[in-house]
Amino acid sequence: MTTADEHVDVLIVGAGLSGIGAAYHLQEAFPGKSYTILESRENLGGTWDLFRYPGIRSDSDMYTLGYRFKPWLGDKAIADGDTILDYLRDTATENGIDRHIRYRHTVRRAEWSSAENRWTVRAEHGGTGETVTLTANFVVSCAGYYRYDAGYTPEFAGTETFGGRIVHPQHWPGDLEVEGKRVLLIGSGATAVTLGPALTEQGAHVTMLQRSPSYVISLPATDGLALRARKFLPPKAAYAVARAKNVTLATTVFQYSQRFPKRMRARIRGWQQRWLPPGYDIDTHFTPRYNPWDQRLCLSPDGDFFRAIRKGKLDIVTDTVETFTETGVRLVSGQRLEADIVITATGLNLQAFGGAELVVDGVPVRMAERLAYKAMMLSDVPNLAFVVGYTNASWTLKADLVSEYVVRLLRHMDEHGYDRCVPVHDPSVGKVPLFANFMPGYVLRAAALFPMQGDRAPWKLRMNYFRDLVALRHGSLTDSAMRFERARERDSVPARG
Repeated sequence: MTTADEHVDVLIVGAGLSGIGAAYHLQEAFPGKSYTILESRENLGGTWDLFRYPGIRSDSDMYTLGYRFKPWLGDKAIADGDTILDYLRDTATENGIDRHIRYRHTVRRAEWSSAENRWTVRAEHGGTGETVTLTANFVVSCAGYYRYDAGYTPEFAGTETFGGRIVHPQHWPGDLEVEGKRVLLIGSGATAVTLGPALTEQGAHVTMLQRSPSYVISLPATDGLALRARKFLPPKAAYAVARAKNVTLATTVFQYSQRFPKRMRARIRGWQQRWLPPGYDIDTHFTPRYNPWDQRLCLSPDGDFFRAIRKGKLDIVTDTVETFTETGVRLVSGQRLEADIVITATGLNLQAFGGAELVVDGVPVRMAERLAYKAMMLSDVPNLAFVVGYTNASWTLKADLVSEYVVRLLRHMDEHGYDRCVPVHDPSVGKVPLFANFMPGYVLRAAALFPMQGDRAPWKLRMNYFRDLVALRHGSLTDSAMRFERARERDSVPARG
């Protein structure tokens, strides 16, 4: 079945952190514009509603992961998943955004027609299986960049022989009991560093098996400056102070890591020597092959990960699985690890635009052939923006800036009578992978699914909030790449500003 078409001014895909923020900015700027949010899941919240594993929390502080327009009033800077979900629900309810969300609507295809000057978006309703069709003047994709239905697990030999239970954190079963159990946790990224100490608190003994180490650092779970500022300043002002401080600190650490990687390595090692038991083998278990911030640093609030190691509740083994056995795994080195439960914290599967197919005037959009304009639009694709957050800072910092830019773009189009905007690719611009300086395994596996970036502005991806702040919030909307058009001028000389 297919429903009759319904038209909105703006269609937002995804009701997670980015989508709720985009809706807020849109309705604040344009109370008269209509919008709808299509959400594939049964609830809002995206990541924070999906993941249910023990200890799930932010790996960015809430003064930057929170929205610019809604102060974070919690006591903890590093917040648990349920608290973050409550924050998102409150934001949606307080602003009436929840009334615009259609749940269980998975976008399958979005087609742009220059003749009709609009998008036709087809979504599948998860309850009925019917196809729901909407048309829109502008589409904002806030679907994130990984698949919600399937996490990544390598093909391990012998899994069928294992007598225990194998669990991926993305699909955490509610009935899993770990107290008194031997838990083998495979992985070394943020999920493993979160799960390890959380499982020990539930009474498990955890062995974390990693093929190669990650950088793990400890930060306070609370922000002293933020809590002190609240005593003397109104909530919004105190929030702004903490946000500015944390953005500056994160940017400084990233830039220092990029410019002086050896010094940063040494600094991290010095911290770890203080956090770990005397004589601990840091070279084997905590010294990655890559430099700091070539991949995200793993965060341990109040040193919970290191405390679990010191207490003897969490062991680290650096090796590779040869095969599963009936009672655990055998490693390439010949060592055997016994386990009652195996948790494969082995990563994510990525996808662009929620897996939807994009088509422009009857021609499918092949992502690897497109350039990302200001890391938020696609070359030669009209009236479409997307949100991809920072890899070296809070996701929301970029999401807020993209939403503000879209508002500026729509206002400019309204004021000048333009019907569409489209970044036009200059063939002289060189192409490099979108995440060229950030290449963990899950990104490498999916590089071809994403657009490219260019070798110069405005096509070059910047992982720098302060530079984007200038360019997206205050910079010019008109440049040599952006083309504005009125529908009646489609076959004539395009406007540039």
